[in-house]
Amino acid sequence: MSKTVVGVFKSKGQAEKAVEELRAAGVDHREISVVTRDERRERAEGGRGRRETRDDEFEVADLDVQGQDVGEGVTWGGGLGGLAGILAGAGALAVPGIGPILAAGPLAAVLTGAVTGGIAGGLVDYGIPAERGRDLERKVKEGGILAVVRAPEDRADRVADILRRHGATDVESHDAR
Repeated sequence: MSKTVVGVFKSKGQAEKAVEELRAAGVDHREISVVTRDERRERAEGGRGRRETRDDEFEVADLDVQGQDVGEGVTWGGGLGGLAGILAGAGALAVPGIGPILAAGPLAAVLTGAVTGGIAGGLVDYGIPAERGRDLERKVKEGGILAVVRAPEDRADRVADILRRHGATDVESHDAR
C-alpha cells in the first residue's frame, strides 16, 4: 500500500530544499509532483494577475517544454536539480478559477487530462478527499507551492517529516489510489 503525502510551502526556496532532501533520501523523482502559480505567465499577460477562466474552460499551453511531454511525465535532473529543475520541465496550464499554473511530475499528467475539476479534481485521483483538495487548491491560488509525494506506507512519515522540516504547512498523508 502506498500513501500520498501533501504539503504547502510559502516559498520556492523552502520547496526546493525539501525536494532536494527527498531525492537524497531515495524518493524516486517520478513520485514527486509540484504545483504553483505561473507568475511569469501572469506578468506576461499584462500584469492582470490571475486570469479567471469560465467553469467549463481548461486551457493547456506549452506542454512540450524543453522536448519533454508532460503527459509522459517530466524528466528532472541535468544541471538544474531541485525545484528549478522540476519547474523548468513543468507544463503550463490555465486552471478554471485559478489561472496560469506550473505543474510538474505525475500530477501534471492528471491535470492535463482533466476537463473540469482543477487541482482539487486531480487530487481526488491521488486519494485526497474532495473538500481537502479544494482547500489545497485555494492555497495554490493564494500563492502557495503544493508538493504531492507518493511513498510506500513505511516511508510516508519520513516524507512528511522532510516536508515539515523545510517549512511546509498542511502536511498530511492519505491512502493513495
